Amino acid sequence: MNGILGFLFALSGVFVLLIVAGVFWSIRHGQFDDLEGPAERILMDDDDPLLPTRRLRDADD
Repeated sequence: MNGILGFLFALSGVFVLLIVAGVFWSIRHGQFDDLEGPAERILMDDDDPLLPTRRLRDADD
């Protein structure tokens, strides 16, 4: 019984270390820099002619 508990504690420790490493990796690579941008971008209407798009800028050239 003690062997199983030791294995489970070691396995949970490995998972905790992986989670902590993943959080630090995501912070260093800027995953938490802009939390509101994607949420607001989904609400923008792509068909709105007042929004600057690549198609409109390329048509002016």
